[in-house]
Amino acid sequence: MKRIKYIFNTQTLQYEKLDTPLRVRLLRLFGFLAASLVTAGLIAFAAFRFIGSPQEKILQSQNRYLLDQYEGLAEKLNEIEIKLADLEKRDNEVYRSIFEADPIPDSARAQLEAEALEIAKIQRMPSDQLVPSIQKTLEALLARMKTQERSYKEVEDLIKDKETLLAHTPAIQPVHNRDLTRIASGFGIRIDPIYKTQKMHQGLDFTAPQGTPIYATANGTVNFSGNRGNGFGNYVIIDHGFGYQTIYGHMVRTKAVTGQKVKRGEIIGWVGSTGKSTGPHCHYEVVKFNQKIDPVYFFYNDLTPEQFDQLLKRAAASNQSLD
Repeated sequence: MKRIKYIFNTQTLQYEKLDTPLRVRLLRLFGFLAASLVTAGLIAFAAFRFIGSPQEKILQSQNRYLLDQYEGLAEKLNEIEIKLADLEKRDNEVYRSIFEADPIPDSARAQLEAEALEIAKIQRMPSDQLVPSIQKTLEALLARMKTQERSYKEVEDLIKDKETLLAHTPAIQPVHNRDLTRIASGFGIRIDPIYKTQKMHQGLDFTAPQGTPIYATANGTVNFSGNRGNGFGNYVIIDHGFGYQTIYGHMVRTKAVTGQKVKRGEIIGWVGSTGKSTGPHCHYEVVKFNQKIDPVYFFYNDLTPEQFDQLLKRAAASNQSLD
């Protein structure tokens, strides 16, 4: 049953029935609804702002986890950066120096790194920039690692070339000379045994009984074996590659033949006194890029430092050559 409201009229001193106009009732209803909506909005704002919804709490937890993962990844990237920088330094200052190779310039090592330096910035970046930053850093590190990989491949090739070079570089005496008494004449100005004039002697003379074996002093290919009537008598020329040649003169007989591949220590002939010679000996020369150089510096494989010093003194003695 609808409630009827009355109001006391002070003029008539009577209770009169209260009739509220429809417009007023509608306004009151609208005001109530508006106040309710505003209150509900404020409550919802406070709830989401300070309390958070369950979904929002899950997202916040996931975000914190991702940030922790990014920070751990940044630390690992920093460790990789330090290790890679150490490898690059060792590559330039140690490995490539050993093989006399030019160091790789920093610009070539870090073509993508110039725009990076992300590792130092990651901790200060907003979360929406972390992924692109780490991606750029990884790309820069990948580029540097590829450059380093190519460098180590080059060093590996240099090692192989160096091993081949060492095997093809004269490194032993051409005749057995353990007691170091067989050098009769060294490299330099010497007295010619025939003309008794001073003349450049471009090799070492090793005295030995006729028939003493003569050995190849390094790996190579026999370029000539025979007698050309040029004063060397029966002699052998070995081309070792890398600009090196060795000459073995005055043999009684050659064993190696032209075109034959020989190894260091292999017998190529025997000591004799053929050609322009005053006694059985092996005249030995070392040629590098068509220039004759002192062979005494190419005996490091079969001499101790003390023996080498003694050999230097014997080779430097000013005397008469045997050819």
